[in-house]
Amino acid sequence: MPDRLSALDASFLYLEDSTTPMHVGGVAVFRRPRTGFDYDRLVELIEQRLSLVPRYRQKVVNVPGRLARPVWVDDPDFDVTYHVRRSALPRPGTDEQLHELTARLMSRPLDHSRPLWEIYLVEGLARNRTAVITKTHQAVVDGVGAIEIGQVMLDVSPTPAERLDNLWMPQPQPSGLQLVAEAVAEVVQRPGELVENVRSAALDTMATVQKVAGAFGGLLAAVRTAATPAPGSPLNVRISPQRRFAVARTRLDDFRAIRRVHGGTVNDVVLAALSGALRNWLLSRGEVVTAQTTMRAMAPLSVRGDGSSTGNRVSAHLVDLPVGEPNPVVRLQHVGHAMRAHQESGQSVAADALLRVSGFAPPTLHALGARAASSFSRRLFNVVVTNVPGPQIPLYAAGAKMTEIFPVVPLAKNQALSIGVTSYDGGVYFGLNADRDAMSDVDVLAAMVEESVEELMGTVSE
Repeated sequence: MPDRLSALDASFLYLEDSTTPMHVGGVAVFRRPRTGFDYDRLVELIEQRLSLVPRYRQKVVNVPGRLARPVWVDDPDFDVTYHVRRSALPRPGTDEQLHELTARLMSRPLDHSRPLWEIYLVEGLARNRTAVITKTHQAVVDGVGAIEIGQVMLDVSPTPAERLDNLWMPQPQPSGLQLVAEAVAEVVQRPGELVENVRSAALDTMATVQKVAGAFGGLLAAVRTAATPAPGSPLNVRISPQRRFAVARTRLDDFRAIRRVHGGTVNDVVLAALSGALRNWLLSRGEVVTAQTTMRAMAPLSVRGDGSSTGNRVSAHLVDLPVGEPNPVVRLQHVGHAMRAHQESGQSVAADALLRVSGFAPPTLHALGARAASSFSRRLFNVVVTNVPGPQIPLYAAGAKMTEIFPVVPLAKNQALSIGVTSYDGGVYFGLNADRDAMSDVDVLAAMVEESVEELMGTVSE
């Protein structure tokens, strides 16, 4: 019997439309080794590792009459070269050209008749670099054990691990009659599901959102504690299908130094830096900013539990960022106080609630943030910020060292900006995914993120 999509995963297929494709992505930059890192080597590497991510050879098939949620089935026509693609920038390619290509690729929905992922090898970057852009639908990154394709292609050594692909033979695709028979059998066992499936098939938005929110039991309880809706913001507008993408590069040691002097956590410093950047961005636009001005962030965060090096746990918060406060240290204190208040009052999301919707690896946790953002009204927050700690050792793909990694978190309905943050090998990398029409100045905001970190660093030496 084929695997049936969970109610949550099916909801992300139903919620997707031309302005809100539901894929999470990343941009990894590699230094080309002397032995080279080309398209053929990438295809070979992916083929060798696909047995570790069996979902990446499966596609979604709908049940006739929508009597039940869709199922995952092996794609008998699976073609790895369809999913692993090749692009090039005019040499010497600039970072700005790479970001423009990323924005255009992320604007395009995935083909639902095939396995829901794509990888692009981008050649032509200046300074002997190559980039890899990944796109994976959130329905694929589904659960505690989920692994994203970008993870399995990476090794801790320049010498690739020996992971030979097992011989793969697709299972026969079930007929429509078989799918209907299985759906009917499930309805007999759980008759209430039939009504729910018909409503979803009709794209009843309210039913779908309620179903998604149900998977965030702890989060929904936390949201109910919000006494007021999110403040008005130029980030909450009707969005277009097209995107812009920008990045910011900072150093993890700077965040740690700020934390040591002023207290709090690295997460607090990240949110304080974003508060300063958003403040300056609003002022650059001529927006009215008073001492009471705030922006509300939904911030799903990955944290270590009990000092253990393993066993990640997850918490998420709605945080009012103090963008009206001109003093960077006071902004940090406000953020730290807000985060502690969430934890002490029990408003943080119960870990078991979040474990049902995402795994532990960085790509799946960024997907979690996007899932959470897609599940709730724009009245509850202005921007989603996913902050995911990554490995602090260098990683390699086919012998090429990964030097940078930038998350691409999808936009929710009426949300013009999503910010993904990942630490890796001593760096903290910000990926800003934005609506093309509403955020023509997203690169300005990205530069202000770096300036805001520098401003906080200036208080360390005082």
